[in-house]
Amino acid sequence: MTSTQLPSDDDVRRALSAVKDPEIGKPITDLGMVKDVRIDADGTVTVGIYLTVAGCPMKDRLTRDTTEAVQRLGVPDVRVELDVMSDEQRTELRRKLRGDVKDPLIPFAQPGSLTRVYCVASGKGGVGKSSVTVNLAVAMAQRGLSVGVVDADIYGHSIPRMLGTSEKPTKVDDMIMPPQAHDVKVISIGMFTPGNTPVVWRGPMLHRALQQFLADVFWGDLDVLLLDLPPGTGDIAISVAQLIPNAEILVVTTPQQAAAEVAERAGAIALQTRQRVAGVIENMSWLETEDGQRIEVFGSGGGQRVADSLSKSVGAEVPLLGQVPLDPRLRENGDNGTPIVLANPDAPAAQVLRTAAEKLSVRARGLAGMMLNVTPAGR
Repeated sequence: MTSTQLPSDDDVRRALSAVKDPEIGKPITDLGMVKDVRIDADGTVTVGIYLTVAGCPMKDRLTRDTTEAVQRLGVPDVRVELDVMSDEQRTELRRKLRGDVKDPLIPFAQPGSLTRVYCVASGKGGVGKSSVTVNLAVAMAQRGLSVGVVDADIYGHSIPRMLGTSEKPTKVDDMIMPPQAHDVKVISIGMFTPGNTPVVWRGPMLHRALQQFLADVFWGDLDVLLLDLPPGTGDIAISVAQLIPNAEILVVTTPQQAAAEVAERAGAIALQTRQRVAGVIENMSWLETEDGQRIEVFGSGGGQRVADSLSKSVGAEVPLLGQVPLDPRLRENGDNGTPIVLANPDAPAAQVLRTAAEKLSVRARGLAGMMLNVTPAGR
């Protein structure tokens, strides 16, 4: 390579502007992560990159993306040298991302937030709420949306396993960078506890944990945030209504009448919190045999009953977004960390979940399903 063919420092930095930090999602050139650029006479380009922390879990991907970006300039060799940001540099990075605020704010609760927040709720456990959550999240990400999931079921956390991630969050100054799996950002208390240690907390600690997940985690510009709530109408459901009053409730139930009655209570919390009810998803609706017959293992009609009851309660239509058939692959893929919408996209259960995700992704904003703080005349 002759001297006339050597790229300039500006050429290399322009190439590096296409490299985004995997956790933050912004160009490394904008984040102050490019330490230096050296170009040797033989055309070898050496790029110094600052990692946010020494044990950055994304350093291999960052190295690969940097190498590939510079190689596009046609240079014979690219070397990436990794260094670690100082405390001052991390503080400056945090200021760039979140501003100079002492107390982190919950971005989803701020006026003008464009993130749709769905609280996936159920009246009782065992209805497949977490399975529905992860499949909706991945299906939305497949549509090109930026999606995050908060595993708000502190006692029964299971989202990381279902998304197939065992990575730990990265701490940058006082920010927490959430791991990603299948293009979905995720945070869970299980990422902070050793092994399968149970969480034994009372209400105030639960509230504080949820507050940290929402305020201290750097989510970036999300299109959709899903919260996998614990069953029932306890502390977490109340805390969500306080911390993110604009969050919407998505109710998951099974067809059986006993489960539907309990699910109605979970959705009816909107009457007190004045939140919108986004819809109802009925899980385990039927088992389809090889000859095409449907066996209604858990009865029928529960999902529609919940939707009709909540529609009457809130005074606006609450749709039944889908009926998900029983499919062993839904459970198996959850255990393996690859949701069914990815592993078996043509399965009937996957198709229903993708359709529900589409409805929730494109639904226009408005007052439908929202409790209004007004009193009818004459009362």
